[in-house]
Amino acid sequence: MKVFSVCGITQSGKTTTIEQIIRELCARGKKAGSVKEIHFEAFAIDNEPSSNTFRHRRAGSQLVTARGYNETDVLFPAKLDMRKILSFYDGFDYVVLEGVNDIPVPTIVTAHAPEDIEQKWSDFVFCVSGRFSEGLTEYKGVPAISALSDAVSLVNLIERKVCDLLPGFDSKCCGACGCDCRELGLKILRGEAKRSDCAADRGVELSVDGRRIDMVPFVQNILRRTVLGVVGELDGYREGAEIKIEFR
Repeated sequence: MKVFSVCGITQSGKTTTIEQIIRELCARGKKAGSVKEIHFEAFAIDNEPSSNTFRHRRAGSQLVTARGYNETDVLFPAKLDMRKILSFYDGFDYVVLEGVNDIPVPTIVTAHAPEDIEQKWSDFVFCVSGRFSEGLTEYKGVPAISALSDAVSLVNLIERKVCDLLPGFDSKCCGACGCDCRELGLKILRGEAKRSDCAADRGVELSVDGRRIDMVPFVQNILRRTVLGVVGELDGYREGAEIKIEFR
């Protein structure tokens, strides 16, 4: 799953930019999803005390699902970590985050003017879009592409720059590639490293109910040695063979 964010001040063209990006990704046969960050403290989809789902939550239900004829809404009574939210998008090619800035992923900034860009600028910015990008080719060495006039070029850039989401380990937890996931993400974005340089993606994969669980290399090695220690004593085992174990 490739994840990137579109950030900018109000009315700078974030949603319009995302609309054009999603349309172009879908036209290329990609499965695209999106996450919208609401910057309004009192926001709640279900805040009517007389509604049945509100009464469920008030009674203490930790997860409420409302199923209608045309949609199903799952309500968590808490703000979820972004990586937890992204775990629900397993199988998607791209996920676009609108207004999300608490996860280090490649970022497109939309703006009216240069001072607006500076409010949202970070090392992860790889493109400037929105209203400010009209008539520009770059800003501070970063390409400026309008989603309205040239969505094709913008998505071409996204396909070149955005890699599969990194695990998010810090250097104390992993660091097997020589840096933490944030630093590796920056190197990949700058063309100084490749996604395959992530040591956590080598050798051992673990899934629970179809969802992949990221493991640092140290844990992978423990699991590998434990399994090989048992399987290696069985008839039919040969070195270098693919081993698959399922628990039901």
